[in-house]
Amino acid sequence: MEQWQDQGIVLSARAHGESGAVVSLLTEEHGRHAGYVRGAHSSKMRGILEPGNLVGANWQTRAEGNLGTYALEQDRYLASGLMDDSLKLGALLAACSLCDAALPEREGHPGLFHGFMALMDAMDSEIWGAAYVMWEIALLKELGFALNLTRCAGGGDPKTLAYVSPKSGHAVSAEAGEPYKDKLLPLAGFLRPKKTEVMAEEVLKGIEMTGYFFEQWAFAHHSKGVPEQRLRFQERFTRYCEKSAEKGLLQA
Repeated sequence: MEQWQDQGIVLSARAHGESGAVVSLLTEEHGRHAGYVRGAHSSKMRGILEPGNLVGANWQTRAEGNLGTYALEQDRYLASGLMDDSLKLGALLAACSLCDAALPEREGHPGLFHGFMALMDAMDSEIWGAAYVMWEIALLKELGFALNLTRCAGGGDPKTLAYVSPKSGHAVSAEAGEPYKDKLLPLAGFLRPKKTEVMAEEVLKGIEMTGYFFEQWAFAHHSKGVPEQRLRFQERFTRYCEKSAEKGLLQA
């Protein structure tokens, strides 16, 4: 019998059979890991299995390679302060769906787990949008698609980075990128060497940039493409920027 205990973040729960569910967790030591949960439709378990819940997990199986079963105990609901904020809740669901769809199962990603926890802590701050973009950049790197946003791909001044090459994922300076700016992605101000305030429209630039690389790189050969929750979050943030008359700092 194989068995382990760990803590994990609930990514998804899919009904299986009359009363059970296959639950996917992002665990601290065992990466993205699935298991069967009995009685998943009870009122108690439904609360525990909400995406974004931090749980204590006991997983076991009788045969190596099997799905195995989970016994879960609620630790903390990471979305408890986000229920009245559709943008922040959308960010949480997007992050859960990206991990669930992109991470190989049973490969350790402790850095990504702790980064997810740090992202949830940042949701109470004024710079939560920038924190989310930085988390997505870290996820792309974890998946093998690292962006280089510290120097110019064309040899220009690294202090004036303003664009990102959609082909290489490298930053481009304002001068070097000027002739090709219509073909380049804008680099959000808070990602530049001379960082600017975290304005809503700058966060959107970051979300659109990482969204491009998820679509063209990470999920280019994925059968289902970029997860629906991630697409909805970007659409919702775009509408927020379009409708917002005030272009101030993002508020917690």
